[in-house]
Amino acid sequence: MSKQHTSVRSYGVLISEGRVALVRSSNPRHVPPLWWLPGGGIDFGEAPEDSLVREFKEETGLEIHEPALLGVTSDVRRRDNGDKIHTVRILFTAELKGGELSHEIHGTTDHAAWFDLADLESVNIADYARAAIDAAQPK
Repeated sequence: MSKQHTSVRSYGVLISEGRVALVRSSNPRHVPPLWWLPGGGIDFGEAPEDSLVREFKEETGLEIHEPALLGVTSDVRRRDNGDKIHTVRILFTAELKGGELSHEIHGTTDHAAWFDLADLESVNIADYARAAIDAAQPK
């Protein structure tokens, strides 16, 4: 019997010097590799903004500050085992504070990188992430 689960997560769009920071899914079934925004699960009692800062550091090595709410999205998908997951993503923009780009080990991501905004068309980016990056840029 399949189960249903809701997951609330914080993700951030960090744009600096015409580039955006993205992380790559460690799931080997994503061919070509799938990239998305740094972020992740909110711990019990943790503010979404604090979760974003923590997750960003864990996944990229970068320190961010001044998260500003960009929007909220959600979707429902079926996992390989038949379970359904409802993911609610709280999306923020953030400013670079410092740190050196590094990669998460043994997580849902395995690589962090900067991408030129002009080159994103050729990158396999999760739909929610692409929409957030577009929304974060001045029109």
